[in-house]
Amino acid sequence: MSPLLIGLLIFFITTLMLATGMPIAFGLGAVALAFMVFFEGWNSVHFVPETVFAGLTDFTLVSLPMFVIMGAAVASSRAGSDLYEALARWLHRIPGSLVVSNIGACALFSALTGSSPATCAAIGKMGIPEMRKRGYDADLATGAIAAGGTLGILIPPSVTMILYGIASETSIGRLFIAGILPGLLLVALFMAWSIFLSWKRGTRIVDQDRIYTMKEKLELMPRLLPFLAVIVGVVYALYGGIATPSEAAGVGAALCLLMVIVIYRVWKPADLWAILRDGLRESGMLLLIIGTSILFGYMMSSLQVTQSVAEAIADMQVNRWVILAAINLMLLVAGCFLPPAAIILMTTPILMPVITAAGFDPIWFGVILTINMELGLITPPVGLNLFVINGITPDVSLPTILKGALPFMGCMVLAIVILCIFPEIATWLPSKVMG
Repeated sequence: MSPLLIGLLIFFITTLMLATGMPIAFGLGAVALAFMVFFEGWNSVHFVPETVFAGLTDFTLVSLPMFVIMGAAVASSRAGSDLYEALARWLHRIPGSLVVSNIGACALFSALTGSSPATCAAIGKMGIPEMRKRGYDADLATGAIAAGGTLGILIPPSVTMILYGIASETSIGRLFIAGILPGLLLVALFMAWSIFLSWKRGTRIVDQDRIYTMKEKLELMPRLLPFLAVIVGVVYALYGGIATPSEAAGVGAALCLLMVIVIYRVWKPADLWAILRDGLRESGMLLLIIGTSILFGYMMSSLQVTQSVAEAIADMQVNRWVILAAINLMLLVAGCFLPPAAIILMTTPILMPVITAAGFDPIWFGVILTINMELGLITPPVGLNLFVINGITPDVSLPTILKGALPFMGCMVLAIVILCIFPEIATWLPSKVMG
């Protein structure tokens, strides 16, 4: 059997196995082990422990649990509700102001947590009932939060960016900075659509004529500014060469825990244990996925699948943009069935030789790939954010949530097109800052 046919078989079986709901780490590990034994015999099993543990010795991985705990600390507090309320007061008079406020809150909360489901849950629990109570249609209210939550994997610090950086051996600091302007571009596109649709539907908001005083607008800022300062400080430490990712993440996690205790009085042992427990659970899951994905990549390379795919694409006599379009389509389809972590760790070893051979910047491609992963979070049948929103608002059907999210998917596709036409949006800031 040729390596390309083996690759298709691997993709089909892996997708089928993960679609059954099997944990990602076990699914990847089982497929890798099965193919190694079938094609290379039982002697290949001797390489499994060494390969898995070698993949976990990367010092950069120390930053992963720290960023997870940083997000868990913020998600456990009332920081999300304060962000939402502060933005609602500042943007009250804009058409579609409450939707715009929620998208802004999603963007800021994403920067604090780096988690899309946490952003959807935290902002959605407050924002969706408030929007519906004040006259917004259910599809717009739920779709905006589902799409806004996806910003958690693009706006730094992003766990998804860390995984891509490890898999592609690119600078995590540069990836973080590269995600800033595209993240703001997506926020602007989401807000523009929300304003347009609210204006077109003639949405009349309850209490729209209320005027907030400057004192009311500023009273929540003392609680929020320290958290935003931590995010700015972590990113600055990374791109300024002041600290390594693990050092910056450790300081950021410690400061977020301290501020949650001081500002929001989350000091009870049970509360602190819940933060550490959730952080440990998610970190352990991610590290296990990384270890088995390294084994999966080793199996693909050992069976010559990676090399054959790269050679086949390189030999195609087509424009490099056609290749990129095909890659985007493949990522979009994969995102309909698999979570972002699995896709990144499965496909990056295959795609990186193709991307570099076609002359594309790996940092720029990391942003493109991440936006594709955002699309996967709100596309059925495995759109995680859709199910999170449905769990928050069980009286709103999944088709209604999907209908509201569809225009925001269009905004993401438009963002990819804009980044292809103007790649400097992603590459200018890292080059300016880090050289």
